[in-house]
Amino acid sequence: MGEERIRVFGASWCPDCRRAKQFLGEQRAAFDWVDIDQDPAAAAFVREKNEGKQVIPTIVFPDGSSLAEPSNVELSLKLGGRPKAERSFYELLIAGGGPAGLTASIYAAREGIDGLLMDKSALGGQAGITERIDNYPGFPEGIKGAELADRIIEQARRYGAELVSPVAVKSLKREDDYVLLTTEAGDEYCGRAAIIATGTAYRRLSVPGEEQLIGVGIHYCATCDAPFYKGADELMVIGGGNSGLEEGLFLSQFAKKVRVIEYMPRLNASQLLQDKVLSHPQFEVHTNMEVREFQGEGKLTAVIARDRGTGEQHVFHPAAAFIFIGMDPNTSFLKGTVDLDRWGFVVTDDTLQTSLPGVFAAGDVRAGSTKQLGSAIGEGITALLMVRQYLEKLGEARRREAGAA
Repeated sequence: MGEERIRVFGASWCPDCRRAKQFLGEQRAAFDWVDIDQDPAAAAFVREKNEGKQVIPTIVFPDGSSLAEPSNVELSLKLGGRPKAERSFYELLIAGGGPAGLTASIYAAREGIDGLLMDKSALGGQAGITERIDNYPGFPEGIKGAELADRIIEQARRYGAELVSPVAVKSLKREDDYVLLTTEAGDEYCGRAAIIATGTAYRRLSVPGEEQLIGVGIHYCATCDAPFYKGADELMVIGGGNSGLEEGLFLSQFAKKVRVIEYMPRLNASQLLQDKVLSHPQFEVHTNMEVREFQGEGKLTAVIARDRGTGEQHVFHPAAAFIFIGMDPNTSFLKGTVDLDRWGFVVTDDTLQTSLPGVFAAGDVRAGSTKQLGSAIGEGITALLMVRQYLEKLGEARRREAGAA
């Protein structure tokens, strides 16, 4: 066992182990997984580390230190994260640390606006866990999502932006001229304005067996979890859009075959991606097919699917299934506070302001956004410029009130 990487000791049936693995993957922290049910020496090592108790997950770091059953906050602190801001008042509060939020924080710092950005997971958002981005201007050969995200984060910090994570926002409200954000940890932050850039999360199929097998055969991030299946005979991708085919191409590095299941009669990815996949010898594509059930105890053993045209049932046996069927907005904390559309996306006016004065939205979380990296960055810039105008008007109103007094 090498000492250059983090080692996570756990078991496939352990929900806290799955949570820790997901968190480390989102943080882009390289780690090795050790299943103590399959390795007696590893089980003995865990007991030795925990005074004879078999506590999992036990996570051992390259410096020799370890954490037993840590929370995400404890893991974040160990990795150098900051789960709490320096102060409680800022001119601008930004919820969401993906490309839109990070870009807004860069422009805020450049404009001299005192801002705080917080994210419930890893900075960089979905872009940070995308294997490769080929359509962002300035990178003709493409760029790894993690590398691009790290560059944006570094730029934000160079301008002095305050970035904290993991910090999950629990609620947002307005009191007089102020916006208040309360976190799940109970901290409250006050600002003159806010930008909501919380993005989206991968949608689930909601079929039998999915919930129980998440992390042990069912996954939503190929970049995070594909290495666990190196050498597999077959991996499955569910979803024939851009994300599904992009992640499928990444999975082809680890498995002999990649099977793609698409619900609609045809793939709906870009033609370039379709051509790559349909001509790739490792791919087998099924369209007009519906996944009905996942089977397995402690690991995925079978995927039950039905041909929507013929009604014929199929049983597949991939080592894992990676689901990419769309995104749902991260807006549960906004219900009853700002207007949302029927899918839960934030409704804004032409200035990207929501129904709550002083609260703006940008990026994938916004109704009508194109769900593209380039446009998310552009919306982050636009939202910040609109915030600047809003703050200037607020300052003028206060000056007029003071003069009248």
